[in-house]
Amino acid sequence: MSSEQVETLSWFHPGCDRHTAESLLLQNGVDGTYLLRPSSKPGDYALSVRCDSSVKHYPLTWTGTNYKFGHGEFESVQDLLHHFQNKPLIGSESGQLTLLNYPYPRVIDEPNMYDTIRVHAEFSTADDYTRGPEFSINSKEGFLTKLGSTFKTWRTRWFVLQKNELRYYKHKTDKTPIRALNLDECSECQRDGSHKGKFNVFRVVFKWRTFYMYATTEQECNDWISLINWRLKSGHKRQSSAAV
Repeated sequence: MSSEQVETLSWFHPGCDRHTAESLLLQNGVDGTYLLRPSSKPGDYALSVRCDSSVKHYPLTWTGTNYKFGHGEFESVQDLLHHFQNKPLIGSESGQLTLLNYPYPRVIDEPNMYDTIRVHAEFSTADDYTRGPEFSINSKEGFLTKLGSTFKTWRTRWFVLQKNELRYYKHKTDKTPIRALNLDECSECQRDGSHKGKFNVFRVVFKWRTFYMYATTEQECNDWISLINWRLKSGHKRQSSAAV
């Protein structure tokens, strides 16, 4: 067996770092959702697990002959997979135990519509391994402060990124958005340093207007930029396929 074999697992995410794993699992996962990714330590891996409202990270070490996870050792990928399919309990330093229920797939088909995550109430046997939440494709929501178009004032709005739309609302509880932006018409999303005294600003560019907004933290800003650009690339692929 070689270390490359584990990278064929459907829930191994080759380009995923710690922050990206936390973003994916907190936005799209539920308690017990997990994925495997490369560790910051070369040659090793990390298991990232959604535990209630946080994400825990556990090392998976390749010794050259087998894998070590906690007190367990696995001689083959099949043994490792069997271990996770039977949903073991893992514990944190706080004593919290989490059941590994739902592997977060590396490849997710684009759905026609985006539904809220549904979790089956009865889920107890390894035979039901493929059941669980319906993962959406990197949806995101949160507060951003946006620069007005007519009056150049900064106002905090509730933003929702879903499918190919970026919508923003005056209040989080509002049912009707102020505006829904079609990202298929967007040409650029990147950081912007043109606003003196404002940090974590990024711009979303359309032919008819450039939107400026900022997040409360650098990581939150990077997450929005990363997810919007992922949408833009996906949109360009869809348009290219349709043109063929």
